[in-house]
Amino acid sequence: MQESVLISGGSGLVGNVLTDLLIEKGYKVGHISRSKSSDKSVETIVWNLKNKTIDVEKVVKYDYLINLVGAGIADKKWTEERKKEIINSRVDSLNFLFEIVKNNKTKFKSIVSASAVGYYGFTPSDHTFTEADQPGADFLARTCILWEKAVFRFNELKIPTSAVRIGIVLSTKGGALKELARPIKLYAGAPLGSGNQYIPWVHIRDVSNQFIFQMENQLSGPHNSSADEHRTNAEFTKDVAKVLKKPLLLPNVPDFVMKIILGERAMMVLKGNKISNQKIKNAGFKFEFATLREALKDLYKS
Repeated sequence: MQESVLISGGSGLVGNVLTDLLIEKGYKVGHISRSKSSDKSVETIVWNLKNKTIDVEKVVKYDYLINLVGAGIADKKWTEERKKEIINSRVDSLNFLFEIVKNNKTKFKSIVSASAVGYYGFTPSDHTFTEADQPGADFLARTCILWEKAVFRFNELKIPTSAVRIGIVLSTKGGALKELARPIKLYAGAPLGSGNQYIPWVHIRDVSNQFIFQMENQLSGPHNSSADEHRTNAEFTKDVAKVLKKPLLLPNVPDFVMKIILGERAMMVLKGNKISNQKIKNAGFKFEFATLREALKDLYKS
């Protein structure tokens, strides 16, 4: 009998790739979304978080739940209102799903939710963070703490629940890589700040497959999603330029310039952390792209 996976927030960058991979594997896939999709291969269940409305009968038919809901972290200036939106979009959606599952005694075989390596905070330390490390204290760390607190409420319902602490997702269709590559293509690329800050990266296909792996193996708890190779911002920028066959002509962009441009969000590019993926590998998951050069060559292949 065909198994089914329901994805909340499935129309985003990771959600689209994840959906395709699940369909390739023979799963029926549904999306929970704010609006109806034109994609005939996916059932769309429309919800209204503000009014707490959704077709519950459709939700409870699925075997697995994957949660990807969350307002974009880097999209807009971090006003107090935007910060609340970033947190509430993650926490409120999970709390609503929890109430549906609890009230209808829905027994998903497993639940997997997105989280982020921002949980550990951004620090110039050379420490390699594992899932056993304590969280940081900055805005993104506080967001992840609240996010995961909402995720792991599902443990109360005796459903295997895990989180994927995602690094910088590499894709040519959106996200950080597209933004970084744009000035390089225009011969205006340069490392940011000192360039010594680490970028915890992961190929979009690897992180999507990790969601499936955690779902199928009914894992519990948080698991980092970051490739084997640790690269600094300077090394990352040079690797992208090399694959694109473009020179790097400019000096590093000073910290203060990035702070003028991005405000508080500058911490995301001026600071970084080294992330261990050993826990998910110990569980049996294999990353297809262990090195940045391999990942970039795949993404930019003609």
